[in-house]
Amino acid sequence: MKLRYINVLAVSLIILSCGGGDPGNDPDPQPDPVAAPTAATLVFPDNNTECNEGDIVSDTQSRVTFQWNASQNTDSYEINIKNLNTNNTSKSNSSTNSAEITIERGVPYEWFVVSKATGTTQTASSTTWKFYNQGPGIENYAPFPAEAVSPTRGATINTTGLINLEWSGSDVDNDLVEFDVYFGTDSDPTTVVETTAQSTSEVNVASGETYYWRIISRDSQGNTSQSEVFEFRVE
Repeated sequence: MKLRYINVLAVSLIILSCGGGDPGNDPDPQPDPVAAPTAATLVFPDNNTECNEGDIVSDTQSRVTFQWNASQNTDSYEINIKNLNTNNTSKSNSSTNSAEITIERGVPYEWFVVSKATGTTQTASSTTWKFYNQGPGIENYAPFPAEAVSPTRGATINTTGLINLEWSGSDVDNDLVEFDVYFGTDSDPTTVVETTAQSTSEVNVASGETYYWRIISRDSQGNTSQSEVFEFRVE
């Protein structure tokens, strides 16, 4: 009877030493995933307006407080600002729903905010807004550069013959009067195919070609702005 007791004890020790402990103490092999952030809602500077608030730093620069509504599941924000005259983009980071950023005066900008969260690579982007940062002595602002609507930039279409180019234009002074349409197969189009007060233009395209186009927007005071070059391919 004594030997039988010792053997049972030995077997119990062997089981415990081989990992037969309390499974409740094991670490969780699959922690709960981090929730993806949601997109922020922009507040200021407002869309398609003149920004006349901020601290003047110099004749050429002012410090503007960019603001947006806080988004869910977000730890930080990346503020993306693009100078529409030069197409140069700058990025700033903030842990709150605002950021003071120094920008050029008398210049059109577009901006959007990217929401980020620690523990996940998923992000969310706000809508993109445009504004003019007020400049010294400017009474009438040039239009914002036009944006392609159709065909979208980099699109591939399967329609040949006549198609419509479509774009959107805007101006803080609401005095847009006409557009010059540059179009062709040259990557830097220099041929004006039409001057129109509409935001569409009919052009002829052929299969297998890549086309490039840009828009010059003009207001009632003769101020102009030039869009980026948009391109599309015809199958």
